Amino acid sequence: MTTNASTSPELSVVVPLYNEEDNVAILQEELATALQGIDFELVLVDDGSKDKTVENVVRNDHTRLIELEKNTGQSAAMFIGIREAHGEYIALIDGDLQNDPKDLPMLLEKCKSGVDLMCGYRAKRKDTTFKRIQSRIANFVRSRFTGDGVRDTGCSLKCMKSECRDALIPFTGMHRFIPALIKGAGYKVDEVAVNHRPRQYGVSKYGFGNRAWRATMDMFGVRWLVSRHFIARIKKG
Repeated sequence: MTTNASTSPELSVVVPLYNEEDNVAILQEELATALQGIDFELVLVDDGSKDKTVENVVRNDHTRLIELEKNTGQSAAMFIGIREAHGEYIALIDGDLQNDPKDLPMLLEKCKSGVDLMCGYRAKRKDTTFKRIQSRIANFVRSRFTGDGVRDTGCSLKCMKSECRDALIPFTGMHRFIPALIKGAGYKVDEVAVNHRPRQYGVSKYGFGNRAWRATMDMFGVRWLVSRHFIARIKKG
């Protein structure tokens, strides 16, 4: 189901959702407040939620809701949302309220200043000690193996020029390698500290056991892909 939204907004905000019935309406309200004065659309992608997430979405002129036929994963929801976005710039934010919508205008302005992809990193994470340690190790290994130069790819909060989506390919785990794929395609990538908040409702959908091995294998594939990437542009004039 969709609602009417601007056909060519300045900013599209893509939000993957999976069982976030208590968070989605709050997030919509926070985004509307944070993005006042910006022509934006909200692209909510429900990844086969089994609760009342879809029912709790507030329908309005800024919002489009895309429902996947079945639960396919965070990468799939992000990829579909990015592909379907209408904006000149595309932002990503999690649906669990841990990312702060107030950071989005800042990310957008940095993109306008000449950065193709601006990534947020969580300077002060509001997670368990174990989760922070495992993330720090994973990010250290991934950044040096893929050469993306980003310290916290696990932070979903990002903003990119819409043309950057051409560098993305659909595979499970893609969301962890968005900076590597975009940088490998010749775009400029940078990062900035963003706010991180503790989860208030619901539970985390991802843990060490269900992603460590797959993420390791993905690194080899992404490194090979980036090493084989070519950049060819049509000569103007």
